[in-house]
Amino acid sequence: MSTLFEAIKDAELFRTAFRVEPPAELSERQVTPRKPAFFIARTLDAATDAENAERKAAAVAAGEEPAPHARLLVPAQFGLVPHWAKSASDGQLRAVKLVNVKSDNASTGTAFRDAWLNNQRCIVPMMAFFTDDYRNGKPQSTRIARVDGLPMGVAGVWARWRNAEDGSELLSFAIITINANAHGLMNRYHAPGAEKNMPAILNEGAYDAWLNARASQAKEFLRPYPAQKLLANPVEKKGRKDALGLGMTIRNPR
Repeated sequence: MSTLFEAIKDAELFRTAFRVEPPAELSERQVTPRKPAFFIARTLDAATDAENAERKAAAVAAGEEPAPHARLLVPAQFGLVPHWAKSASDGQLRAVKLVNVKSDNASTGTAFRDAWLNNQRCIVPMMAFFTDDYRNGKPQSTRIARVDGLPMGVAGVWARWRNAEDGSELLSFAIITINANAHGLMNRYHAPGAEKNMPAILNEGAYDAWLNARASQAKEFLRPYPAQKLLANPVEKKGRKDALGLGMTIRNPR
């Protein structure tokens, strides 16, 4: 389960790494369930989506290269609230348990199926995610980041919940995870006997393809990220905030 991740704090990275305009106000560095964060989508509007599809078809018919869709940075809650949640309190109770979805369940799980079939896929920008190392008998929080220090674009799904009483809306998202039993790095983590998993980190060159693929093709993008491109660092929690703003100290990498 990826229930904690490190958000981007350098606004310029939104432009250089994801080709989106940075938000006016960044989220907190430590993102936990039900906390505000951001996801990247192609659109939040079905009508716009249909227009984009028509323009793409027209360009292909004319033998032209279709123009890439613009990416949209969206403020949202970490932890998915299904559109069918009965109330705000019901949705928030569910959100704590709906921060992750296994890739095998994304298209069939009750809470995620509609989002997947409606192509409500997204990219979750982050600097790192955290997992537990149990090899010494006790859980040791470990920070997983890219070796090159660049942000990760993690596959996700998003949902829109509308309050029937006042018409307000809540946008939320969940991270898609994949099996990591055979992964060269991530197979070390999680509780003994538990299935190994990891967030589905996307290759930068596949961002637009992931966002624009048909639902029947999207799972092809959910592949293990190369172990040699990831770095694992044990962290120790401190009583004061450190330079990361996480109340943690990074130890030497493993």
